Amino acid sequence: MLTLRARAAAALSPWRRWLGACVLAACSVLSACASIVGATDGRSSQVMAGAASSPAPRTVIRLVVQAPAALRAVLEKHLDLARLAQLPDDDALGSGEVQRLIAATPAQARDLLQTEGHFDAQVSVQRAPDAADGSITVTVLVDPGPVTQVHAVTLLIEGSLATADEPGGVSTALRRSLGANTALRKGSVFRQADWADTKQQVLARLRSAGYAAARLPSARADVDTEARSAVLSLTVDSGPLFRAGGVQITGLQHQDEATVRHLAGFDVGEALTESRLQAYQDRLQKSRLFQSVTVTFEPDPALAAATPVRVRLTELPLQQATVGVGVNANTGPRVTLEHTHRRPFDWPVIAYDKLEWGAKSQLWSGDFQTHPGAGGYRSLMGAQFDRTVSTSDTVLNQRLRAGRTQDTPELERLYFLEWLRSRQDDLAASSAATPPVVATAVSANYHLVWRRLDSVLLPTRGFALNLQGSLGQASSNTGDNGPYSRLYARLTGYLPLGSQWFGQARLEAGQVVKRATVVVPDALGFRAGGDESVRAYAYRSLAPLDAAGATVSGTSLLTSSIEVAHPISSDLPSVWGALFVDAGRAVDHWADYKPAVGYGLGVRWRSPIGPLRVDLARASETHKLRLHLSVGMSF
Repeated sequence: MLTLRARAAAALSPWRRWLGACVLAACSVLSACASIVGATDGRSSQVMAGAASSPAPRTVIRLVVQAPAALRAVLEKHLDLARLAQLPDDDALGSGEVQRLIAATPAQARDLLQTEGHFDAQVSVQRAPDAADGSITVTVLVDPGPVTQVHAVTLLIEGSLATADEPGGVSTALRRSLGANTALRKGSVFRQADWADTKQQVLARLRSAGYAAARLPSARADVDTEARSAVLSLTVDSGPLFRAGGVQITGLQHQDEATVRHLAGFDVGEALTESRLQAYQDRLQKSRLFQSVTVTFEPDPALAAATPVRVRLTELPLQQATVGVGVNANTGPRVTLEHTHRRPFDWPVIAYDKLEWGAKSQLWSGDFQTHPGAGGYRSLMGAQFDRTVSTSDTVLNQRLRAGRTQDTPELERLYFLEWLRSRQDDLAASSAATPPVVATAVSANYHLVWRRLDSVLLPTRGFALNLQGSLGQASSNTGDNGPYSRLYARLTGYLPLGSQWFGQARLEAGQVVKRATVVVPDALGFRAGGDESVRAYAYRSLAPLDAAGATVSGTSLLTSSIEVAHPISSDLPSVWGALFVDAGRAVDHWADYKPAVGYGLGVRWRSPIGPLRVDLARASETHKLRLHLSVGMSF
């Protein structure tokens, strides 16, 4: 039997156990909270301590490479120590990592020198005592040793080119040329960059010749470091020769497919060479019908015998109008209005109108040209009225012409029949005493422009030749009727002169052949002076004088020009300074020829739309200065 105290204790035991559990749980929670608070306080202390302490100073490396200039440039660009200076402060390396980089520098330098053909280079590193500011000067001493040269190059051709025999020996010539004029040849220094270029050049030549699936199954370079020689072997698989199938055209909305097909310039079955495709694309772009042109094909060997040529086009707007305001040193300020319709009345022609109005020159011209047909030929009809005021006379010309034209990237041909009427009024004489000279001519004409330039817009190398010839019958109110011929030539050459110097020269000549008593329209004669002629003299002022002292066009012309130019600053490579000398004159008799000379200096801005030229020239005859301003090229 339990006593009362025992029974009370027994009754309280469950409550004590429950209360004890609660106390233990509370203690655990408080302990955990204390631990969390303590841990949080600890982290805060560490963060605050870290924030209070300043970051470790950055180790500055000063790298000095003692090696030949070409090798020094390679090492200073690619060594890890050189790139270390480009790291941001947040990525600064510790002293241990810096020491590791210094120790690895000789091996890294030797690897880099091997890519330049030096397989036995000796490299050592010297470290100067640390400077007061904590910087370290590291000197890399290089003894490059002799270079490794190419001892032999072997080229093995596989695929259809290996046995191909194109008409005219095209395939034979291609096989012979594959290994020629590459970056690496026998006797050249073996460089990794040149080895990579050689492989790419071989592939590029094959692909440009129509073997678009060409590949290199094997390319091996065996280097004998003791003999300092490298033996190169290439195996090239030409794959099939891709030949033209049909032309697939996308993007046409208003223009005819026939126009696009006429400009192809190649027949079904001809090799799809890079030059053929590029010429096709150029002809489409010069048609003045399309805003963008892409000519491609899919190099699928299964379709090589008749590969579809894909032409993607974006047409120019059917109608386009522009307004321009400008100034010319020859004729002063002017306003120009131009309108083009690329399919009027749904005809496959281009209608072009231009109105130009200035203080000294007014012009209207209108042309109809058919869309290009086979061979890129167009038919044309046109009319032009222009009026020019010079220092001594006013000349009004009226023209009607009809003919054919052909435009290619390198050649422009124009042959046409023309009716020309010219009226010349002497500003210094009264109309009663000196009536205007009115002359008319009917002629057959042929014009040719031949360009071989590295850039039509901004040339620096090559030439442009402009030839003109005409034969006709002239009549006037002041002379006899009779036949005449007119010949004109203009040759402009461009040549880099080294060290960023560029040269340009021009020679221009013209002659009208006729009897002395026959008067031809003034527009058929010649005058010199102005921007594209002899600078420092007024526009069209270098020409013969008539009995009343007025300037008239001469029957003979000879002008020349030479110019050298150089970029003004390396920061502005498109802005050039120039020095020039011009000379020439138009005369009626070669016995009277005495060239007028102008010379001076100028500034050229090679803008995306063509060169902008500002010239200050001094005339040798008048000793006066004249400012000339022009935009664009004249061929």
